[in-house]
Amino acid sequence: MFWKRNNTLTITIMKDDIQNLLISVRELHGYIRKSVVSVCEANNVSEQGGNLQATSNLTSVDREASEDTIYAIDCIGEQDIIDGFTDIAQRHGALTLVGEGMPRDGLTLPSGTSPSAARWRIIVDPIDGTRGLMYQKRSAWILTGVAPNLGPDTNLADLFLAVQTEIPLVKQHLCDTVWAIRGNGVDAVRYNRLTQTESSLRLTPSNAISLRHGFATVARFFPGVRELLGALDDKLFEDALGSTCDGRAISFEDQYISSGGQLYELMAGHDRLVVDIRPLALQCLSPGRNTQPCAHPYDLCTELIAREAGVVVCGVDGQPLRAPLDVTTPVGWVAYANQQLKEQIHPLLLKALERCGLRMNNI
Repeated sequence: MFWKRNNTLTITIMKDDIQNLLISVRELHGYIRKSVVSVCEANNVSEQGGNLQATSNLTSVDREASEDTIYAIDCIGEQDIIDGFTDIAQRHGALTLVGEGMPRDGLTLPSGTSPSAARWRIIVDPIDGTRGLMYQKRSAWILTGVAPNLGPDTNLADLFLAVQTEIPLVKQHLCDTVWAIRGNGVDAVRYNRLTQTESSLRLTPSNAISLRHGFATVARFFPGVRELLGALDDKLFEDALGSTCDGRAISFEDQYISSGGQLYELMAGHDRLVVDIRPLALQCLSPGRNTQPCAHPYDLCTELIAREAGVVVCGVDGQPLRAPLDVTTPVGWVAYANQQLKEQIHPLLLKALERCGLRMNNI
């Protein structure tokens, strides 16, 4: 496989190397999934008198990191991730590991290796969707993206392999794993926790050319910018679908607090549009303010899979995402189920942004 960057750099990556990396990453994801579910079963929910009651064991705040709040549940797989990627580095070549909850400059593995000697740069989010999982409301995801090591300038567009694995709720026995190698489409399996077997799975994005009677979401998970983003939402859908004053629900939203989960919903054909421009909104309201909480590169390190599936993922400017593989860069992003939707909706989104006073030079 020849990996190219802007037609200026070509790196040869052997197909066997990619396949072996994929196998190892999938094995690690499976181990992390099992560990997290086991802890959730033991600590997050207890049966008392026939009623399920959530406990505070996994919902307590462990620490406030620069990139996000780290809850107790986030700490379950931290050492397992480091140990697992240390093993991968020993088998497949030195790597620099970047991810939520890790040092800002990443970890170069095996320990003692010079960062310049790393062959791979790998970005991970051990649990994407922490808040929904710790309250047993919704699945979370383990996210991993792999790129050749190009130093600190390595960005999302450099990823050639991505894997995301669902961490199910305790009451859920089916969960999915999806992966992609650049230029080779998407593969997916569904795992049955009861029988411990996998079956192949086909994911197909929606081919709808309208948002009417489909799920389309402007992300506004947290306080601080909901009023502005809600106004944007209304203006966008008024332009896209016409007046909604007749009281009918002609489009719906899904505030899934997981970027990987949102991408999965697009891949699976459940959603048609996701707009997450929280960094833009935050900077518009408070220029120079810390842009937390918003998406970061590790939240979007599996967008390669969505694109290989046919989903159109881009920045607010309509161009591919090129955020550096770090833990601090705020990322605004938009995803459409298909190209026709992008061609129809993106100009309306830019118009709605302008009407709300949101300009791209604010970010």
